Amino acid sequence: MKTRGVSIAACLTITTALLASCGSGDAADDGPVTLKFQALSDQPAAIAETESIVADWNEENPDVQVEIVPAGWDGVYDKLITQFNGGAAPDIIHYEAASIVSFARDGYLADLTDLMSDERRADIPEGILDSVTVDEQLIAYPTELQSYMVFANRTLLEDAGVEIPTGDTMTWDELREIARATTDGDEVYGLGWGLSSPTAAFMSLAPGFGGTYFEGTGEDATLTVDDGEMALPELVHDMAYEDESILPVTMTQSGSEAIASFYAGQTAMTVQGSYQAANIAKDAPKDFDWVALPPLAGPEGPQQAANPQTLSVNIDSEHVEESAEFIEFFTQTEHLAALNEADALIPATTSAQEHLAEKLGDENGWDTILASGQNFVSAPYLFVDSYAQWKDTVATPAYQRYLAQETDETELADQLTNGWDEITQ
Repeated sequence: MKTRGVSIAACLTITTALLASCGSGDAADDGPVTLKFQALSDQPAAIAETESIVADWNEENPDVQVEIVPAGWDGVYDKLITQFNGGAAPDIIHYEAASIVSFARDGYLADLTDLMSDERRADIPEGILDSVTVDEQLIAYPTELQSYMVFANRTLLEDAGVEIPTGDTMTWDELREIARATTDGDEVYGLGWGLSSPTAAFMSLAPGFGGTYFEGTGEDATLTVDDGEMALPELVHDMAYEDESILPVTMTQSGSEAIASFYAGQTAMTVQGSYQAANIAKDAPKDFDWVALPPLAGPEGPQQAANPQTLSVNIDSEHVEESAEFIEFFTQTEHLAALNEADALIPATTSAQEHLAEKLGDENGWDTILASGQNFVSAPYLFVDSYAQWKDTVATPAYQRYLAQETDETELADQLTNGWDEITQ
């Protein structure tokens, strides 16, 4: 890993108020150890579950007390930069795999390789564990994930004579056929998909088509845009303009915005993050008959790139081992299952997925959603230094132009690769 502060400190602007908000240390020389846990949960049920887990720990461990420091997701990257460089970062850091690699490479996160139990390591699917391993060091425990799922209006599918898929997976060709069958002029479209910011979805779903985008890590990573990377954008384009089975307005909307047309019966299906199952169950019109369809599978299978939420330990914490012990406790099967149920997400461990599946069965599509939890694979883009810049300044606008028919496939591929070269040269 790099010497600490090389890349992150370059954009540092220290804010005194932030420095005072966090930090590790003991309550007193003769008192219990106090660990600061910066938590980002913003859903009431997840906040309550986090507080419950911490309360259980504190009751069982009077000599090591955990104090929650609520933070929220907005602006947390810049906040962590300030905290790390000011020596005021919390002991335990809640974030996501896609955003912690730079902190790990700059030497701010403790290596947990020898602190994670063998039991926990064996319980985490390989692709998910890979997402928190940087330069052969384990720099976080994964906790929660989302997958991309298809939710369907059962009534519209049945009215169109479509048999509801029930297998372990559903192919993209099947999705396309169902979308065609359920499209009825301008009244009903087969699919609604919020693609205003399409890069995340295309990157996450590319492994099913054999797409990886990146080879290598850090500054040495190279970008490839070939058949596997182009397959899904081209499929979406064909569904939108050849089949005319995607509601056009949804392609300029976010996922949350696109779900409104699903509720209104304007779209028979919608592609959403799996967490939307909870929102559909809560917000859909009364008597709205919906179903979660089997995980989508490309030619290479149903793989999706893993980008879990994470818990890491500040390398400057005076209590790295105690912090890791708390995270072990936090990620026990029952705790992780309860937290993910509260957040409507997929647990990062196999045992918690199975526990939740046994508890919830097929309620609100949970059985189908949890079945996708074993399909996560390593995401090469997580370990690429310039990925975030390329995503925001090159990939997203290039995909938007392509989906708006302003460019063709060749121009899209050229824009993606040329933009990468300009950023990295």
